[in-house]
Amino acid sequence: MERRRIDDYEPGPVPSPRPVDRFGFVKQEHGNSPEGANKNRPASHFEREERRVRKWRKMIGVGGSDWKHYVRRKPHVVKRRIRKGIPDCLRGLVWQLISGSRDLLLMNPGVYEQLLIYETSASELDIIRDISRTFPSHVFFQQRHGPGQRSLYNVLKAYSVYDRDVGYVQGMGFLAGLLLLYMSEEDAFWLMVALLKGAVHAPMEGLYQVGLPLVQQYLFQFDHLVREHLPKLGEHFTKEVINPSMYASQWFITVFSYSFPFHLALRIWDVFLFEGVKIVFKVGLALLKYCHEDLIKLPFEKLIHALRNFPEDAMDPDTLLPLAYSIKVSKRLEELKLEYKKKNKRLVHSSEFSGKLTPPR
Repeated sequence: MERRRIDDYEPGPVPSPRPVDRFGFVKQEHGNSPEGANKNRPASHFEREERRVRKWRKMIGVGGSDWKHYVRRKPHVVKRRIRKGIPDCLRGLVWQLISGSRDLLLMNPGVYEQLLIYETSASELDIIRDISRTFPSHVFFQQRHGPGQRSLYNVLKAYSVYDRDVGYVQGMGFLAGLLLLYMSEEDAFWLMVALLKGAVHAPMEGLYQVGLPLVQQYLFQFDHLVREHLPKLGEHFTKEVINPSMYASQWFITVFSYSFPFHLALRIWDVFLFEGVKIVFKVGLALLKYCHEDLIKLPFEKLIHALRNFPEDAMDPDTLLPLAYSIKVSKRLEELKLEYKKKNKRLVHSSEFSGKLTPPR
């Protein structure tokens, strides 16, 4: 049977126009969007935002020409400004600069086009099946086989060819989709490469390899951190037989881009690309800490629901992120990583030893 490509499909009908928020997501019929408040903000807010953008432009230079020099001279200023949030109009460029993907792009001219046009992927049908599930309420991705879905397909297909050991896994669509809202296909592809191959921080390809080995490590680390930072909640989780795989896997696999409010996800991504995956642990702990008093009272079913549906006030970046920044995890994460590796080594050794003792049939 001949493999079908995205280009073999005709675009579906263009969805009827509906009101969207400032990020391009269709507004919900009920409730007030946190972003709707922008319309009611005073002129002083927009003047302050303009000053902030001017500061950022001066910091990065034309096309990012001054970025590396500024980071070397004033790393603490850069860290502080990133934690306050990158201006949305500069977000795509800054993400490329802080992730190292801009350098990868410049060092590999024509590679993306070659992967896209001249190579085939065993994952093509899986990607086509999944693309409509990625940000389905965003106008860019709503039209079936339309421009947004084609761009998403192209990036995921190219990556599945570039790294055939990883190929394609469903959660990767949210990473690629988020990036495509801020940059071109080729830029999004190289940022995925930078993340998964570890251009600046530790490689993240283990999130998507067979058996999800890095997810297992992160969940082990997070479980211990919960018990150490929030012992009462840790005890309650034990009593109700709750473990992080029941609620936190998607936090790591999609870096909060799957089900979290988009304005919060963007702020987390700003820090994630600059500081690394520790921000995912910090935000997770901050959420549990913020909702601690409610969570320790809930039985199993309600607890699971609450851990997958945090209240709106807990999702406010200006409340949640300062709380996350106050939680120190770097040293303990390293210790737990070594502990996890030792534990895994013992398990492998034990299974090999028991295999040797098994009598032949």
